Amino acid sequence: MSGEGKLKVVINKPACCGYGVCAEICPEVYLLDENGIVYVDNEIVPEGLEDSAREGADACPQNVIKLVAA
Repeated sequence: MSGEGKLKVVINKPACCGYGVCAEICPEVYLLDENGIVYVDNEIVPEGLEDSAREGADACPQNVIKLVAA
């Protein structure tokens, strides 16, 4: 039962150009460092934020964020 239905964030950081669209859409999951590069404090998407996290990942112009089953 542990991890059932959970999503994990996978980021290709070297490909991130710092547009910040992901963080605008879902700031609870996607954070930006001092250079505007995306990172996460917790790679597991918190319950209730799955749709917002998907929307943020899908909006990335560089397609560097993937959500996979945890």
